[in-house]
Amino acid sequence: MITPLLASELTKRVVVTLDGEAVAQVKDTVFDFGAGRITGFTLSGRGLLAGPLKVSLPLSGVHAIGPSAVMIPGTAVLTERKAVLSAHQAEHGQVLGAPVLTDQGTETGTVLDIVIEAGASGRVIGFEIALKETTDQGKRRAFIPRGEALAVSGRAMVIPAQAHHFIADDLPSFGAQVEAFRRYTAPPTHLTPTTDEEAPS
Repeated sequence: MITPLLASELTKRVVVTLDGEAVAQVKDTVFDFGAGRITGFTLSGRGLLAGPLKVSLPLSGVHAIGPSAVMIPGTAVLTERKAVLSAHQAEHGQVLGAPVLTDQGTETGTVLDIVIEAGASGRVIGFEIALKETTDQGKRRAFIPRGEALAVSGRAMVIPAQAHHFIADDLPSFGAQVEAFRRYTAPPTHLTPTTDEEAPS
């Protein structure tokens, strides 16, 4: 079962070793939107007066991204900041407010936040958006899956048109909608017919 997490809520999340030692907290989440996943985190010390650390946490060093903490095997997985930031920058803020378009050219809304999958994959599974349809109460907030093969840029988030049928109104129910969307868009499975020798008796 998929557990969705908001990228904005990862900021200041504590980084804890499997031995139970709190070693840092998340400063920025670094994304590779072309690959559709997190590449790592920049870190800061813990406490009100703590500043940025000279080390960062690559995704390869993450044991699990959870609702309460980012778990790591130990401090040996921490590396220089440039190892995480060399290829990609902390792009979370760059996509907020960007339009969400379907691959048919219809604007669905604007990005409010990025939704990732809990665990060790760091996958971007969708977006929290303000839907384009307006009511007397203002714009409706909702969660929509992203396509696995479609690129994401800072100018627009492009999603399959079918994703609009798998919108969730709240984050807890979004995981089930992502799973349903993946089943819907998965390529058909071709079964190989068995021969007489392979057929069960």
